[in-house]
Order: sequence, then C-alpha cells, then structure tokens
Amino acid sequence: MMSLNEQTRGGDFLIRDISPADLFTPEDFTKEQRLIAKSAEEFGQGELVPKREDLKNLNPDLLKTILKKAGELGFIGADIPEIYGGSGLDKVSASLITEYINQGICGFSVTYAVQTGIGSLPIILFGTPDQKKRYLPKLASAEMIGAYALTEPGHGSDALRAETKAVLSADGRHYILNGQKQFITNAGFADLFLTYAQVNETQFTSFIVERQWPGVSLDEEEKKMGMHGTSTRAVIFQDVKVPVANVLGEVGKGHIVALNTLNIGRYKLGAICMGVSKIALADAVKYAKSRIQFGQPISNFGLIKHKIAEMIVKIYVNESMIYRTAGLLDKALEGIDSTKDEAGNLIAEALRRYAIECSINKVFGSETMDFVMDEYVQIMGGYGYIEDYPAEAAYRDARINRIWEGTNEINRLLIVDMLLKAALKGELPLLHAVKKAAEDLLGLMPKLDAEQGILEKEQKMISMAKKIALLSAGAATQKYLQKLGNEQELVALIADMVIEIFAMESALLRTLKKIKKEGPDAARIQIAATQVYIQSAFPKLDQMAKEVFSALSRGEELKTQLMGLKKLTRFTPDNLIKLRREIAESILAIGKYHLTRL
Repeated sequence: MMSLNEQTRGGDFLIRDISPADLFTPEDFTKEQRLIAKSAEEFGQGELVPKREDLKNLNPDLLKTILKKAGELGFIGADIPEIYGGSGLDKVSASLITEYINQGICGFSVTYAVQTGIGSLPIILFGTPDQKKRYLPKLASAEMIGAYALTEPGHGSDALRAETKAVLSADGRHYILNGQKQFITNAGFADLFLTYAQVNETQFTSFIVERQWPGVSLDEEEKKMGMHGTSTRAVIFQDVKVPVANVLGEVGKGHIVALNTLNIGRYKLGAICMGVSKIALADAVKYAKSRIQFGQPISNFGLIKHKIAEMIVKIYVNESMIYRTAGLLDKALEGIDSTKDEAGNLIAEALRRYAIECSINKVFGSETMDFVMDEYVQIMGGYGYIEDYPAEAAYRDARINRIWEGTNEINRLLIVDMLLKAALKGELPLLHAVKKAAEDLLGLMPKLDAEQGILEKEQKMISMAKKIALLSAGAATQKYLQKLGNEQELVALIADMVIEIFAMESALLRTLKKIKKEGPDAARIQIAATQVYIQSAFPKLDQMAKEVFSALSRGEELKTQLMGLKKLTRFTPDNLIKLRREIAESILAIGKYHLTRL
C-alpha cells in the first residue's frame, strides 16, 4: 500500500500523463457496487416516484418517514463506519447511492444529501469517540435529522468571518452561543445543527447544537424559486448553552472542519447533479419520441438530435469525472482504520489531497445540470413551461446548485488558489512544468497529418491543452505573483482551462480503457461522445488563452505569445454533426442514458 506521500495528489493531472489503467471508471464497478446501485434505484422507484406529487411541496413527516426507511436499508449511513451504526462503504458505492436513489425528486435528494453529507460528515471526520457514539448511530438511522448551519445573513462566501459569538461560561462548562444562521437546509425538522461561531472574537470554532436546547429557535420557511419540497429557514441562537464536550474539533480550528466538509459536500453535489440530469434526459427523450409534428416524431429532426446528443455527451463526461474522483478518494483512504481515534484527521488529510477535483466536480456537475435542464424544457416546448409537467420544477430546482456548497465563482478561485499553494509548498512541481512547456513550445513543429489511431487526435489535443493552461498560468503568475488572486477574471479563465482538461481527459481515458477491454465496436458511442466533447472544448481553451495573454501583454510580446498559441491549437476537425446524430439515434430505442450499464 502506498503512503499518502507516495500517492498522487490533486491537480497532478495537469503535469503528468495518466494511464487509462490508473483510472477508475464506471466499467470497473464491482458486482457488489452494481447491486448497491440497483438497490438504491429500486428504493427510489418504489418509495419516491409514487410520491412525486406529495414531495413537490414541503412534507416533513413524509421526508422523515422515507429517510428512516432508507436508513433501515443502510443508504443513510454509507459514509458512517460500521462501529457507529453505518454501512462503512467505499466512496464509489456511496456515490452510486447518491446518484441512483434520488430519481430526480429534488425535495428528497437535497434532504438526503444534507443528512448523508454536510449534516453528518463533520462528526464522522472530526468528532470525538463520545460524539460519534452519541450522534452517528441516530444520524445513520435518521432517528435524528442533521443540518449544517454555516451561512449567516451577512456572511456567505466569507463564512469564516462569522459574527455568531461563543463565550465560555464562568464555570467553564458551557459556551454561550448568540447569533443567526441563514438559508439552512433541513432546518425546519432538524434535530441537530452542526454550526460555527467565534470564540474570543477571533477563534472560528465548530459546535454540535441540539434543536431541543433552550435558546434555539427558527424563523419562518423561506419562499424559494425552486426546491419547494425542502426546508430552508434561518436558525437563531439566543444564549444557547452548549456543553464544552460539544466543541467539534479544536477551538480556533473550525475552518479545518468547514473546508474539509465542504470539499466532500461539493463532490457529492456533483454526483447528485449527474443523477438528476440522467432522469431529465430520459424524460426529454421519451417526450421527443412521442411528440408528433409535421407528421413525424420530433426526435427525427436534426436540431432535436443535436440537443439530445449534447445532453448525453456532457453527462458521459460528468460521469467519467465523478467516478474517476471517487476512485482517487478511495485510493487515498486505503489502509486507514476507521476505529482508531486518529482516523478522522487521517481521513480529512487524505480527502484534502483531492480538494481541487472536488471543486471541479461541483462546478462541472452543476453547470452540466443547468445545461441539461434548459434543453429539457426546450425539447418539451410549451409543455416544459407548465407546472403540471416535471421539466418546469426541474428547471427551477437546478439553479441553486451553482450557488450552495460555495458558489461556482468561489470554487473557480479556489481551484487556482489551491494549485498555486501546492506549487509554493513543493507538493506539485507546477513551476518546473511551466518551464518545460515553454521549452517544448520552442521546438514544436505542428503537423496536420491525419492521425491513424483511435482517439489519437484527441490524445494530442489534451497534451496541447495542458501546455496552453500551464503557459497561461505561468504568464499570469509571473506578472502578478502573489497578487494574482486580485485578478479574478484571469483566475477564472485559468480555472476553466483546468476544469476542461480534467473533463476531457476523464472521458478520453475512460473510453480508451473500455476500448482495450472490450474492443472499439463495443465502445462506438463512447468514442463518438469523446470526440464530440474534446473537439468542441479544445477551441474554447484557445479563446481563453487569447484572453489571458491579451490581458497580460502588448506589442511584440503578445504577438509572440499568440504565435506560440497558434502552434498548439491547429487540428483538423471531424464531422461532429454526423457523430452527434449517431449518438442521439443510439438512445432512441433504449429511451434513457445508456453508456453505463449496471
């Protein structure tokens, strides 16, 4: 077994060649993992789908009943160690449950996600043995409902500057909590709040607060754009006496609890978005096949095929990223004994290694879901705008995912910030990679000869994309040094390059792995999806780099940079219209996302 120091770390996909054999893909699911996914899907179809109408609006009693049934089957405690009443599953299995259980019913999926994610993970990772014994079995069974109370009325993205105060009592037995938390999911029926406050004005600290304690109160339910089936309220703490035994982690180290929790929360959100996107795709295809216009199903028309194909392609890429990341997380966690007192800190450190990928999954997953929902409504036309049809609610529900768990803008800034910090700490040899990319560019002689091998062109494009991102990041860092963070537009462009590289490479390596295992005929649609995505995304990196260089340079320097960029971005495109038609037509007989089989 590799030690943490011997393992790869987050962001290294930018600077090294990854073998398909090193990648975990959906084709690698074990028999047990497939059974878990099928069980979760059957639970969703049996318990959620028949109650879809009842779950459109907030129904706390029904939600709690369904959560308890899910708890009895082990779905709630997937991430909780067995000794504390959970299932203790690997991250791949937990992700499969998250993806398949929700069936596109967001009222349940969000409630479930909080219960299994940010509403319990802080205790799993940082709780004392006593805290774990007291709370985790009840969270795993849904006897207790958890909520994560971080955001405040005046502090969202800068939550570490919370104004909620915690003052140690004169007898040293309690912290007296005063303050307010805003937009707290599950608040209306939560039994437990994992929250944060400033001790001694400046020591950001995490606390476990029970709803039943005197001084804990709630504001009215928020009237929201979407997610009408979820509870969202403000939580008010007024002289709440929190036992010192309910400090979570260390005093003054609440940021460690918060950031590690959000890392996994972001990853889980990406998996939820993917699962909901698949449900929307299936309904869009079903409608397109049944809707007759001009004497034939609209699924016969080129522009509808284009939409369906793009939905499939983006979901395939998203899925490849999600399970690649799950595989990385599982590798990082190998050998950690969850029964040991130090397990939480070891797990948190292992997960921190892939915080970059977690943010990438959150951004890509939520934006893919937005794209899918928009096309879902468009395919359904006027019916997609009517409340009686699921597309209308799905469209509204999707919007929040780009906001919570850290806005996508904040996550873009974090991706680059984490990369630069890793470079400065010597954890990631980015500076050496930038220098090598510049040296390689000098001797590069681009050719437009036809590539012979399957996906050989796409492999070259990803290699060039990495050079483009490294050269762009290197030029920006050289000019602004430590002040690069102030140039948010540049940082966002670099982040988008990083996101696209991870996306392109995840799809490519997954498809190459399938080709090697099953042959090109079995991977025909996966090959087409990979070609469409990479050949569509690669020109975007060209444009992003032009924006970066034009913001940094003028005159001859800019001309030199653009000439170098031109050497990296030349390629002969394939007939993507033909490929999209093939992709769309492949789903029509099956009627649902079909590039992964359980």
